[in-house]
Amino acid sequence: MVLQEPGGAAGGAAAALPEVQLSRRRWAVLLLFSSYSLCNAFQWIQYGIINNVFMRFYDVSAFAIDWLSMSYMLAYIPLLFPVAWLLDKRGLRLIAVAGSALNAVGALVKLGSMKPHLFPVTVLGQVICAVAQVFILGMPSRIASVWFGSHEVSTACSVAVFGNQLGIALGFLVPPVLIPNVEDVEKLAYHISILFFMTAGVASALFILVILVFKEKPPNPPSLAQALIQSRPTAEYAYMQSILHLLRNANFLLLMVTYGLNVGCFYALSTLLNRMVTHHYPGEEVNAGRIGLTIILSGMVGALISGIWLDRTKTYKQTTLVVYIMSLVGMIVYTFTLSLGHLWVVFLTAGMLGFFMTGYLPLGFEFAAELTYPESEGTSSGLLNVSAQIFGIAFTIGQGQIMDRFGTKAGNLFLCSFLFLGTIMTAFIKADLRRQQANLENERTRLQGSNQIMDYGTVACNCSPSIPTPAH
Repeated sequence: MVLQEPGGAAGGAAAALPEVQLSRRRWAVLLLFSSYSLCNAFQWIQYGIINNVFMRFYDVSAFAIDWLSMSYMLAYIPLLFPVAWLLDKRGLRLIAVAGSALNAVGALVKLGSMKPHLFPVTVLGQVICAVAQVFILGMPSRIASVWFGSHEVSTACSVAVFGNQLGIALGFLVPPVLIPNVEDVEKLAYHISILFFMTAGVASALFILVILVFKEKPPNPPSLAQALIQSRPTAEYAYMQSILHLLRNANFLLLMVTYGLNVGCFYALSTLLNRMVTHHYPGEEVNAGRIGLTIILSGMVGALISGIWLDRTKTYKQTTLVVYIMSLVGMIVYTFTLSLGHLWVVFLTAGMLGFFMTGYLPLGFEFAAELTYPESEGTSSGLLNVSAQIFGIAFTIGQGQIMDRFGTKAGNLFLCSFLFLGTIMTAFIKADLRRQQANLENERTRLQGSNQIMDYGTVACNCSPSIPTPAH
């Protein structure tokens, strides 16, 4: 029920807001998004984690296989703004349908690349999947805001990011198991076909489910902040003006750079993980995948804990800074233990690194949504991702070259230096939590309106004529 206030500016503003109510469908929408995000992320890393196997099958260089992963980063940069504009103008459903459709098409195209001379076809399929990723990465914070209440929005964003992270985890785990490092090219082609057919089937099924299940938004806004946004006239919002507002926000610019540094390090580490591990532990392609899986699974736990913590405490700045510091510590420990000759130590240190570095991803999205309210979450998270893709390409190429010339330790110290820079910059971000302030102000306005109604009722009772009692 919406309180109707008797008058005044505050009363008119509150009365104009629609009813706030949570939809039961929100969890189905979130699960479906997480699922096709999973499928897309799986395809990002499926080549890189068995880099040496695909090099031999297609007879190409390690750098060519690295570019299959980096194509995801490269495609995002020019396509962000058109897709973010579509998200703001046409809404969630169109973006969800387009992303899941492109993901399925890319997976289907790869079915035509199961011969050694068909490397260009697998590149085409991967590029289509890379374009699909542009329609996916900016969605978590937008889905959380549009579908979830103020006390569950950070948890919802973490779950939405989970899908992507779980896809990377499966991308680390499944390809080394399905595609053994065998010499026979025909047997290798057979094992690759199993991977590609499985992926195409899942991607196609998820596209059909998106068509049937995914809705634009719930019947009622889930929070007061979302109700305020939905009550704003369309003409009041301008896309380019929104971008300019974001680029003039000093706190957001700092976050954009620090997010790019952290996630760019993660992208480089993921892409080059097979080369790092097999350099020190030859023939351990399967364990390289399991180490990647450990990084992601521990990061998912970290992301979930961070989301729940933020929903309860709203300590965005403090939590982000602590996680960033621990990401740096984890990277340093991983760097100096990788070459010790004990795989169990690598698993342990990789898990610690993943808990904080991968757990940072949803923190960045939610902190950005707070710093930039009421600007679109899709635009703010899109700019964060552009920063991550730019740094990811630079770090992957840079670390790869350093590893080739000076070894894996020098390459990892290269990443450590940038994480240290990001930690220093994060300390300078001010906790200007605009979305939380909007929720508090709207709640205060409604409470004042309720008190006014009670006051008017009291006055009406006091002013009513008394009925004389009969005399005895």
